[in-house]
Amino acid sequence: MISSLLLVILVLVSSGYASPAPEITPSPILSPPTKTKRNVLDDVKNDVGSVLGGLGSAIPSYVASGVPNFFQDFPTGDKVQSSLGIDGAQVSALPTSVLNVPSYGNWTDQGWNLRFRGNVYKQPNTNESKLNDLANIFLIDTSVEKLPPDQAAQARNLTAEIFVIQQAHRNVTFSLAPAPTQGASGEQGGGGAITPTGGSQTVNFPYETTDQGDFDAFVPIKSNGLADGNSTNQLQRLNVYTNGSEIGNATSFLVPPTGLTIISDIDDILRITKIYQPKEGLLNSFARPFVQWMNMPEIYANWSRSIPNFHFHYLTTTPEQVTRNYMDFIYKTYPGGSFDTRPLNFSDVSATLSIRKYLLDRIFETYPKRKFILVADTSNSDVMRDYPKMVTDYPNQVQCIFLRNTSSTDSGDKFPYDTSGFKNLNQQSYMFFNVPDDLKNLDIVNGQCYNASIRQNLTFGYQGLPFGINTGNGKRGAANDLFSSLSVFQSLVGVVLATLLASL
Repeated sequence: MISSLLLVILVLVSSGYASPAPEITPSPILSPPTKTKRNVLDDVKNDVGSVLGGLGSAIPSYVASGVPNFFQDFPTGDKVQSSLGIDGAQVSALPTSVLNVPSYGNWTDQGWNLRFRGNVYKQPNTNESKLNDLANIFLIDTSVEKLPPDQAAQARNLTAEIFVIQQAHRNVTFSLAPAPTQGASGEQGGGGAITPTGGSQTVNFPYETTDQGDFDAFVPIKSNGLADGNSTNQLQRLNVYTNGSEIGNATSFLVPPTGLTIISDIDDILRITKIYQPKEGLLNSFARPFVQWMNMPEIYANWSRSIPNFHFHYLTTTPEQVTRNYMDFIYKTYPGGSFDTRPLNFSDVSATLSIRKYLLDRIFETYPKRKFILVADTSNSDVMRDYPKMVTDYPNQVQCIFLRNTSSTDSGDKFPYDTSGFKNLNQQSYMFFNVPDDLKNLDIVNGQCYNASIRQNLTFGYQGLPFGINTGNGKRGAANDLFSSLSVFQSLVGVVLATLLASL
């Protein structure tokens, strides 16, 4: 006990003299959830000492990356065949399927370019008993057999989506046609877009799928009656059908060079996920029906109705195999829009190290003259790092940043969040909010992003630390001073000592 106590004190005290904590870098490969309980000392040492000791990677990786840790390390290819006990001949006999992700297109001097994005795979025929066994691998303190019938069925369906066999080096062909509708909530037709008078055509994707079955590239398309991007402010919807696959269909959007785009996270901002509580997060993602977060659909529907030609783009870093439920939920609950997910192919270094920033950079670079509204929550440290960085990386393109303060409305969120990235930003350009109603009546088109009645309480350091302690001095344009940091850590040491003595 004494040696462990000294270790905690040394970690806490030494971190007070250390250089500022490095930024937290999300890892693309995360550990499976642990099922062992920690004691009081472990909690203090790991959740306080390691985090505050400048070891940013000690923050649970599923919080750092914004991806539940149970949605990681999915098997692919040969590993799936091995898990299911099937041979090459059986795989060859299976029909080919395609996950086609709703995407976006941009206008250039040469005309419209449409991004085609998805995955080619084969779905093995797996019996219910085997699916139960595989689903139980992902469940914590329960099993499929213990779930209500509807939740058990969803868990099996999601497991089947995970255990697919990706198809490498395949050619893909698409058929395009005007889309009469997409989405369900925003306005008649589902989102701020129109059905074009033309655009029908066949497109041969110019590249083979990657080793893991992915395809992702912008491809020039013919006008064929589409409005030119330099002569219209309206978004145009196109249905994208994958030839040779009954389920490989999506709706994509041709987005003009100027206008307003919202890039919205999904987990814990549009739906209740609770990724910071692994057991609850797993059930909410794996078995239970998706549930909207409060009246957030009302906010998005109002924006869709009141803001002309508003482009909705939904960005989730959840792996692509499990995003069909996400897309189905969005289309039934929120305005229709394009989508970004975490690809299987991690050959790109930036995608490997920081998938959210990679996806953000890609859409910002695609539309250098558009302005963006960024929406997410404080439970993901990559959001807390990447969103303010977009302001400095792309001057004059970020119109507003809206972040739900998850810990203010959910006592289950015990993990800290770092607000230091906002220190030098104009308060009028961002807002940390508590409930959806805080966003009402803001004139976001003209850059009104801050509701002065909503207290911000930012320290521009780590907030939401154990025992109600925060770092940072709350002053704009100044780094945390040594005296403030030492005071925080001295306070922590005192609390740790009291906690340990009380447990003796």
